[in-house]
Amino acid sequence: MAPWLQLLLLLGLLPGAAPAPNKPRAAGAQAWELASPELLGPARFALEIYNRGRAAGARAALKAVSGRVRRAGQGSLYSLKATLVEPPCNDPTVCQLPVSKETLLCSFEVLDELGKHMLLRRDCGPVDTKITGAGQPRGAGMAQIRLHSGFNLDSSLFQPNPDDRNDTFSSFLPLLNKDPLPQDFSVKMTSIFKDFVTAYNRTYETEEEARWRMSVFASNMVRAQKIQALDRGTAQYGVTKFSDLTEEEFRTIYLNPLLKEEPGQKMPLAKSISDLPPPEWDWRSKGAVTKVKDQGMCGSCWAFSVTGNVEGQWFLKRGALLSLSEQELLDCDKVDKACLGGLPSNAYSAIKILGGLETEDDYSYRGHLQTCNFSAEKAKVYINDSVELSKNEQKLAAWLAKKGPVSVAINAFGMQFYRHGISHPLRPLCSPWLIDHAVLLVGFGNRSAVPFWAIKNSWGTDWGEEGYYYLHRGSGACGVNTMASSAVVN
Repeated sequence: MAPWLQLLLLLGLLPGAAPAPNKPRAAGAQAWELASPELLGPARFALEIYNRGRAAGARAALKAVSGRVRRAGQGSLYSLKATLVEPPCNDPTVCQLPVSKETLLCSFEVLDELGKHMLLRRDCGPVDTKITGAGQPRGAGMAQIRLHSGFNLDSSLFQPNPDDRNDTFSSFLPLLNKDPLPQDFSVKMTSIFKDFVTAYNRTYETEEEARWRMSVFASNMVRAQKIQALDRGTAQYGVTKFSDLTEEEFRTIYLNPLLKEEPGQKMPLAKSISDLPPPEWDWRSKGAVTKVKDQGMCGSCWAFSVTGNVEGQWFLKRGALLSLSEQELLDCDKVDKACLGGLPSNAYSAIKILGGLETEDDYSYRGHLQTCNFSAEKAKVYINDSVELSKNEQKLAAWLAKKGPVSVAINAFGMQFYRHGISHPLRPLCSPWLIDHAVLLVGFGNRSAVPFWAIKNSWGTDWGEEGYYYLHRGSGACGVNTMASSAVVN
């Protein structure tokens, strides 16, 4: 297994690696107990971060450390329990405990990748000799245990309202470090989940199913926090309409594994645009993009990506913006696999063979495979060919600005919990070789000097920024440049 794949497994962020709550953990990177000397390196790094900004006489000292490590390839994830001693200090803005020498119990998670350390979690609190239910000292250690229990993620500041774009996951991250945890922790988690159920109109058949979904929801909030901590852009992750789905359910229902497995039809390479791209461009403001659609519980993103591209091409050549039929491709493209996935290159070929596309009104979307009911007499749009576009993002932007919206495929890492902002995951977490979702590039620009691609998704307007996703531009983020294509309309 490649080192970066092993690293994803290590973090529990590799697709399929994170087990559902209360289910047996899938086989993967193993954890071992380590003796204290082997933990000194990551523990000293965590201590350095803890002491950052303090004067020499106000720094805590490391007294003892224990913990576990999960290794995969060239990466290691250390889960540490460290005892720190605070020096005498009377400045509450600097010291954790503004009294004479006191002992703290801290839980740290430190990622060591290729010799570079990153602190993923820090929970510290005073050591208390009182013993709680599991025999753990009351304080940070207990906070860590409760956080992973599935039901106890406190978020009283967060309301999962799909229409509230200003309320973000970061609003409750500080609460994860509260110590000791409030007595009504589970009650608040239940309240948050009930708000989610109301906001997204969820119903569950049994009380057991509802309890299970709440545990999945809480586990997903921990996962979203990890994604948030490792993102280098401005994106905010948190509660979305997919928050009660396990990772496996989400991937199976909404994503498209064929994109990384099948070669598809060979397409000629498009002629590059010699002009430099403008600083920004948006085909939505120029009338070339239809409203955001919803693929529903069907892995038909490939069909939506292609119809979006063809809609733009037809508009630019014929001056009419028509909403075209994805259902026609699900039913009549015999190379692709309908809700089980497909490739844009195959879809272009199917449109040519069929003789065109009907409109959405004439051949409406059902979200499941039906008998092909295409009528050549009703076809309103045709294409002459399809082309593969440059993998150079500068050239891709120039082509888009000149020629229209572009069909692309991306790695959907983190999109289950994406709310708004510009997503920029670490490359090992969002590999360009693991693309699994087809979307439509409709523009590009900059927000506060951060370059982005504006991406039309097909999960409805109650996801993301009114149905749109913004991804970092210029770094090959999530493989956005690896499978760009377009229909050709003469």
